[in-house]
Amino acid sequence: MIKKVAILANGGDVSGFNAVIRAIVKTAQNNNIECLGFIDGYRGLLNNDYVVLETSSNCNASGILPKGGSIIGSSTNANVFNYPVEENGERVYKDLSEICVENIKKDKIDCLFTLGGDGTQKSARDFSLRGVNVIGVPKTIDNDVACTDITFGYNTAVSVATEAIDRLHTTGETHHRIMILEVMGRYAGWIALESAIAGGADVALIPEIPYDIEKAAQKIMERRKQGKDFSIVVVAEGAKAKGGELVVKDTRNNGIGVDNTKLGGVGEQVAKQLEKLTGLEARCTVLGYMQRGGIPTSFDRVLSTKYGAKAMELALEGKFNVLTVIKDGKLNSVPLEEVVGNNTKIGAVSGNTPESNLRKVSMEDDLVKTARNIGINLGD
Repeated sequence: MIKKVAILANGGDVSGFNAVIRAIVKTAQNNNIECLGFIDGYRGLLNNDYVVLETSSNCNASGILPKGGSIIGSSTNANVFNYPVEENGERVYKDLSEICVENIKKDKIDCLFTLGGDGTQKSARDFSLRGVNVIGVPKTIDNDVACTDITFGYNTAVSVATEAIDRLHTTGETHHRIMILEVMGRYAGWIALESAIAGGADVALIPEIPYDIEKAAQKIMERRKQGKDFSIVVVAEGAKAKGGELVVKDTRNNGIGVDNTKLGGVGEQVAKQLEKLTGLEARCTVLGYMQRGGIPTSFDRVLSTKYGAKAMELALEGKFNVLTVIKDGKLNSVPLEEVVGNNTKIGAVSGNTPESNLRKVSMEDDLVKTARNIGINLGD
């Protein structure tokens, strides 16, 4: 018999966080279940910092459906299984997850909803092994969470990127330039590929296909021969040249278990190379955090609401330690063990490691086939 549940939002912000929160809270209230929200992700769980969430008039979870971000905050670097603490003036890392487990017991929480990507759900799986009832909801604009067809926040990011491409078209055509748009996508090129198709780009460089810059230049020169003196190139931040490495802007020191590399700069690199190879002026625009923020699309509002309501439905049915997913267009759930794949070590790193289970673009995916069919060059 569930009486109280809690929500935490973790990882980078996306449009749709609040829609999921609202759906969980409304479904909980309709079943006379109290709902808490931990502030700033797993850090809030560690500090037992929470608020009571309600959707009645003038309450904190009311009117948040179209609101971007997360009303309960989020954290991008809180791995409580390897958390930084100060001892004798030095930073050391400790497993503080038992404190979180005790907080859940003390607060009498029957189920914890974890809204996040692969790292968030890896920690959720680890907590499930400590006896916590967990239900995950797949979030990330990169669309790379395993076992689901789509994550909430992704559609909004693609829509923002597509609008940016539309705007770059007019500048590129007016000044006869190559316009490069760098979009997010650390290890998966879903945003770059889908926005390139939607926006009518000529080249799309994604992490899954190491690119040959001369092949991209060749595509641009072919367009010139056809009388088209401008081109649009979309580059995922995690794209890399054949035999090359990721372009890293900065490296953070947040310890083991989080991705400490801050990517950025590949768009400028591609712009300089294409300018040299083609003789055309090239300009790079980095879309950055614009992809994460703002009002969610109607698609993401509906998807997020479906995910949130389904998550609460699973809790009512006693189906814990799973991730809510969409498979073949239908809501479902899969065990968190399937989501983490071979990344089974408690507190192990998330992200692009041999053990990780990220959902990347397959060469057999319809998006890849479509891009090739309509003449988008993928750098190979």
